[in-house]
Amino acid sequence: MKKRTSVPNSKRFKIVLNSPVILTFTLISVVSLILGLITKGASTRLVFSVYRSSLRSPLTYLRFFTHVFGHANLSHLAGNLMMILVIGPMLEERYGAGPLIVMILLTALVTGVIHFIFFQSTALLGASGVVFAMILLASMTGIRDREIPITFILVTVLYLGQQIYEGFFASDNVSQLTHIIGGIVGAVFGYLVNKRRK
Repeated sequence: MKKRTSVPNSKRFKIVLNSPVILTFTLISVVSLILGLITKGASTRLVFSVYRSSLRSPLTYLRFFTHVFGHANLSHLAGNLMMILVIGPMLEERYGAGPLIVMILLTALVTGVIHFIFFQSTALLGASGVVFAMILLASMTGIRDREIPITFILVTVLYLGQQIYEGFFASDNVSQLTHIIGGIVGAVFGYLVNKRRK
């Protein structure tokens, strides 16, 4: 009598949790938008945007970091998350969860503090600074000792050129400054991390 044995089906697909940091960032951003819709923007203003406020309030310091999770609407959120979900997992795999968290927090802090100091009448929210930090960080992954990839130069020139142009000719120069600052943070962070690895 023949005995049947089960053979594992190698053709089956399974869903894997491939990028915990990026997925957590995405989840917090989605929850932030939902809360904003439920509270008609009150939670977004209270926690998920940065603006000039009293330095005696603990929320002022929290907002320096949490403003990157806040978004004005679904379109704003989807635009940022689309880029983060494409670039982020690759960066998390290359640099690890810890360094990526540090870069996100650093980008949030730098853009939040600069906005707090220089823009008194507007609120800043959204992950665009983080997106551009990731873009510049991703373009630096090919940098080796005394070698700079042409792709990094092209991305930097195109990116900075677009942001500077829009800063002069667009009605909103706040977001362009955030993009530029985010890109600088990503480039400097990438340079330092890659240099330490050598």
